[in-house]
Amino acid sequence: MRGLVARAAGTPPQVEQIDLPATGPGQVRVQIRAAGVCHSDLSMVDGTLTAPYPLLLGHEAAGVVTEVGDGVDRVTTGDHVVLNWAPACRTCWYCTHGEPWLCERGGAPAAARGHTADGEPLHVTLGLGALAEQVVVPQEAVVGVPAELAFPDAALLGCAVLTGVGAIRRTAGVRPGDSVAVIGIGGVGLSAVAAARAAGASTVIAVDVSPAKADLAAAAGATDFLLADETLNRSVRTLTGKRGVDHAIECVGRAATIRTAWRTARRGGQVIVVGMGGRDDIVGLSALDIFHSARTLRSSVYGSSDPDRDVPELARAVLDGTLDLGFLVTDRATLDEAPEALARMARGEGARTVVLFD
Repeated sequence: MRGLVARAAGTPPQVEQIDLPATGPGQVRVQIRAAGVCHSDLSMVDGTLTAPYPLLLGHEAAGVVTEVGDGVDRVTTGDHVVLNWAPACRTCWYCTHGEPWLCERGGAPAAARGHTADGEPLHVTLGLGALAEQVVVPQEAVVGVPAELAFPDAALLGCAVLTGVGAIRRTAGVRPGDSVAVIGIGGVGLSAVAAARAAGASTVIAVDVSPAKADLAAAAGATDFLLADETLNRSVRTLTGKRGVDHAIECVGRAATIRTAWRTARRGGQVIVVGMGGRDDIVGLSALDIFHSARTLRSSVYGSSDPDRDVPELARAVLDGTLDLGFLVTDRATLDEAPEALARMARGEGARTVVLFD
């Protein structure tokens, strides 16, 4: 089978022949039908996140179960599923205290699985490696969805939508009448914008470095679009009674944009970091500012969501028309075109590219 493999940090990935192991006990084999190209994949390629190589990329995907191992009881052959890159063990302290997104055993950057065509041990991104024709994963890493849900929509539920919507609904707890700024208008940021409007936020300010993102933000429901420049802080306050926003949602994962989110939030407001940044990118805040501003700074891991609960809920919302994902997909591609999709993302172009498989 074929998959998109990164050989080293800073080296463009290429489509290669790979070999996956046989489907073992408790595992399922999934034929991938659609996979989103996510910023976390780019972070694995450019070295922002440390990962072992060679690395099979991809973690946001949907497909059809083609084989199940002994003991599998969650799904059966022919089921349509969304992949879950952080399956919870359900037994650790975090899982038993209602925080499965912080599971002690989930979310590792990569796992060893399979081999390259020349026999070199292969690693798969976030335990999945979903930019490939097939995956072999533990049954806990799949969530069943209705067969009538289109595969591109289903794929996006597994990361961008779950993360962005969860950041608004579950981490920030946005309420009707609140003001929200979303910094970084990619797939996750657009999902957060849409969720904020759906939650009844009266002001939803989309912020990005690229003016080309304005139309995408408007389609997602933003009331305002601002460029991330030296006038941003003043412009946000002009739109919010000179206070700043109730919730600043950072979807980039850089120290500079986290500081930007901090400055745009009002006194007593929330700063929610959704973007996954680098270990050495240090955020600096003064002790006086922290005390005087009374702001809350926290992260939102996987949207503080439980995929087993939230993916089916989101799938129902797509099917009944209350959640429209049409604005998210700006490009469709084949697997061979996936490297260029990553290059477009690095240039800040578009929202989500979805790779489609026959």
